[in-house]
Amino acid sequence: MKFIVPLKWNVIILFFITGILVGSCKRGVANFTLSGTISDDTFSTPLTGATLKLYKVPITTGDEILIDTKILGADGKYEFTFPREKIEKYIVRVSKDLYFDIDEDIQFSTLVPSTVNTRNFSTKAKSWVELRFVNNSVQSSDHFRFIKLDGKENCAECCSPDEVDLYGTAYYSRTCVNDALTPYSIYYQVIGTTNSNLIEVVTQPFDTTLLLVNY
Repeated sequence: MKFIVPLKWNVIILFFITGILVGSCKRGVANFTLSGTISDDTFSTPLTGATLKLYKVPITTGDEILIDTKILGADGKYEFTFPREKIEKYIVRVSKDLYFDIDEDIQFSTLVPSTVNTRNFSTKAKSWVELRFVNNSVQSSDHFRFIKLDGKENCAECCSPDEVDLYGTAYYSRTCVNDALTPYSIYYQVIGTTNSNLIEVVTQPFDTTLLLVNY
């Protein structure tokens, strides 16, 4: 004897099975929320008007895939919500003219799904120093040596902290980047004489400050 299920029960069973499948899928997927504030350390204010980009880097590929882009408002706050995937890490990049870029990795393992993950970042305004050394009575035997003591390091635009030797040089000029409102100093010697000194300047935001040595 064949048992026939009424049509309405077929529909109910179908909806029941579909609900289980959808529920199972939803339980397997969660979102990450990344939120925080980007600050201007030079002026102790939010970094307004900066461009913030969020990238994901899939496991083993090393590819950087853009997830989203935001322009920071007056409060410097941002928030991204994105699917939890098989990702090695995420990258936050912030850029604004006349400021040092922010480039920060966020490892997948440090993020918690279905909650707010707070990450605050900061940067400084750019400034520059012109190192200008003028020899007022040049001799071929003149030996001028200097070394940077204070100043920004480990950036593409930064000047080397290594000793520099100049021989028989009448005029030397080089411009180096620095964090605004911070010291930049050198120690110099005119080899074979008693002429030596430590000179320091505080570089001004968005401008070039002269560090001059006459010898």
